Amino acid sequence: MGTEIERKFLLKGDSWRSLVKGTKYRQGYLSSAKERIVRVRTIDDKGYLTIKGITTGATRVEYEYDIPENDAMEMLDDLCEKPIIAKNRYKIDFAGFIWEVDEFFGENQGLIVAEVELESEDQRFEKPEWIGDEVTGDPKYFNSNLVINPYIKW
Repeated sequence: MGTEIERKFLLKGDSWRSLVKGTKYRQGYLSSAKERIVRVRTIDDKGYLTIKGITTGATRVEYEYDIPENDAMEMLDDLCEKPIIAKNRYKIDFAGFIWEVDEFFGENQGLIVAEVELESEDQRFEKPEWIGDEVTGDPKYFNSNLVINPYIKW
């Protein structure tokens, strides 16, 4: 069983932009029930299927599998809940951690969040100066909920 422990934050300022180049992601949900999220994703020319369990604190079980890109694209177009999540992901190395910054487009245009993955919920880490308020426990920032309640409707 895989386990994911991550903390999520809003950003302040744009100083992080000069640090990296983004990668385009498209993702959709076959199931967005909080007990079992099933996500299809393309990153560049690769496809992935991910199954996640319910989040407890900052932790949840996660399984991820490579799938053919064409299968992923067909699932995104024909089977996934709409709207599809479109975003650029930027990976920034800071103080021994990789911060993933997601800049959303389409129905979620204007939303930018950063996540850091940890080995334990109480692991200490240094925050970059461009990290703002923590939103780890706020479900409206879960990608699966951005399909149901997109950022432009907030």
